[in-house]
Amino acid sequence: MQIVQLLLFLILFPLIAAIFLLFARKTFESSWIVKIASLGIGVVSLYLLAAGFDKGGISYAVSGWAIDLVMIIIELVIAVYLLYLGIRHRKYSAVILVLVQAALILWFEAMYGRHIELSYNLFFDQLSIIMALIVGIIGSLICVYSLGYMETYHQRHPEIVDRRRMFFFMLFVFLSAMFGLVFSNNLVWILFFWEITTFCSFVLIGYSQTEEATSNAFLALSMNLLGGVAFAAALIYIASMDPSGRLLELNTLIYSGLVFAIIPAVLICFAGLTKAAQLPFSSWLLGAMVAPTPVSALLHSSTMVKAGVYIIVRFAPVLMGTTEGLMIALIGGITFLLASCMAISQSNAKRVLAYSTIGNLGLIVACAGVGTYNLMWVAILLMIFHAVAKSLLFLCVGTVENRIGSRDIEDMGGLIERMPKLAVMMFIGMAGMFLAPFGMIISKWAAIEAFTTAPFGLVFIVILAFGGSASLFFWCKWMGKILSVMRHQENVETGIRPEKWAVLYILTGLVVIVALIFPLISSTLIEPFVMQVYGETTRLAQANITIMLLMLGLLIIMPFSMLFSRKAPRIAPPYMGGMSTEGGMKYTGSMGISHDLVLSNYYLKNYFGEERLSMAGTLVCWGLILIAFIMIAGVIL
Repeated sequence: MQIVQLLLFLILFPLIAAIFLLFARKTFESSWIVKIASLGIGVVSLYLLAAGFDKGGISYAVSGWAIDLVMIIIELVIAVYLLYLGIRHRKYSAVILVLVQAALILWFEAMYGRHIELSYNLFFDQLSIIMALIVGIIGSLICVYSLGYMETYHQRHPEIVDRRRMFFFMLFVFLSAMFGLVFSNNLVWILFFWEITTFCSFVLIGYSQTEEATSNAFLALSMNLLGGVAFAAALIYIASMDPSGRLLELNTLIYSGLVFAIIPAVLICFAGLTKAAQLPFSSWLLGAMVAPTPVSALLHSSTMVKAGVYIIVRFAPVLMGTTEGLMIALIGGITFLLASCMAISQSNAKRVLAYSTIGNLGLIVACAGVGTYNLMWVAILLMIFHAVAKSLLFLCVGTVENRIGSRDIEDMGGLIERMPKLAVMMFIGMAGMFLAPFGMIISKWAAIEAFTTAPFGLVFIVILAFGGSASLFFWCKWMGKILSVMRHQENVETGIRPEKWAVLYILTGLVVIVALIFPLISSTLIEPFVMQVYGETTRLAQANITIMLLMLGLLIIMPFSMLFSRKAPRIAPPYMGGMSTEGGMKYTGSMGISHDLVLSNYYLKNYFGEERLSMAGTLVCWGLILIAFIMIAGVIL
């Protein structure tokens, strides 16, 4: 099968599955459609890797006139629907943004669109493969996991209307839109798929139809529409400067070398900042945590937010060495630092994961904004490792919440006794975020080395050091709580559906496998892409690779060594500074009085509270955005 046929299959097949799911009448039918469609998407994504990893950048000619017409109709239908909902719920900021974006799109089509016929609407390279694997494999696994999760979700929340047909319809529409966004070379098409992901996010965040869910859904919609308006303005500017429309081809614009390319680059990267929930737009992602956990894992951790950093990574060559690129990089760096600090003050597990997601996306933005070849390499590594580890953690938290009825970290004490297998999976996911030899720490080491030679690199090294320290703090707190010894613990791990376990086992294995084969991933996909873009690339030193492999080997060997222990384990009571605990997890205090043993974390809200840090970050990042816009205004004038 030719590459272009694989691209079209991945774009259209999830859409076909979505339509079948919308009209499926029985849960049994929906279950099999989800499983078969997910298997097909995953297999074809892997086949695309095997067929195209050595092909480099290839553009494909696909007739666009009829597709353009269909896209315009769909956009207008969605706009009318959003206007209706906005007026109904009195969300007038969303109504205004919908009207502005619709006006810009209609203006573009009336003034320029009908005269433009692009030759190459689809594009494929190694970065496309990486994104396709993230969407196709992780996205499909999350869809399968959702089958069991949503059944339990409605059992625990009988007051919420069961709209699972719409839920799975939107999940697969989202997968289709993500594939379309990744493979499109036509910026008009990219904007269309961009807005489809925004619409899917809006619907899924508001799934429960509670007042909080509806309000948070409109917040997400408004902030992403703000980015969409900037994206549409970029298209109008490009078309006005080049009536032939050739610069509307993404790869042509990026490699044109024209001075004015920085203007659409900044506008589109602004849209990327909103989609990736960077400061000052991070509040929408936190509000999105009200959605069912698979939505958080798929849209708001693994894939949709990756669309934001993906487009910024694409424009990294244009941003490199510019003041505008530096402003975008600083926004990412500040977001990484402050989000990591704010995660310390959170006891809600999903909010910790949300802040961690925002922070790590900020680090990717910082690398892409500076835009050097070695930081491009780091940014792509971060995208891969973050997607795998964070999707596992979100699904683990969702499973824990379904079993114990809480997502509070303080309620996860003794989870190693209550849900031992799941606790080990969570440990692996957390290790994937901040411990060697897993990928995030490898990427951060490489980032420090790359920033040493970058403009203002010392600033980013300091940000990375302090943000990394904050990350270490909040992950260790959570790990300690899971390992803590509690009273009267019972195993509650029974009753979890097989497909949930299958997905969790696969994702856990992926975290370890990706760490094991990351040199192969780098040499096969990342390095050729960076070489193609910059004419030079970077590699991990052989000594570093050897050290990482030795560390990974020890991590694998150490658990198995426990199987060969000849002595039965001796369980000792906890030690409390001179006085051992009594039976039943009690200890004797200084006055000779017996107390229950209670273990609790510090959250340091006075120092790392959301209100204090988010306000400062919002003001600083709005200032950086203003500077970037002033700079591109100077280019225009």
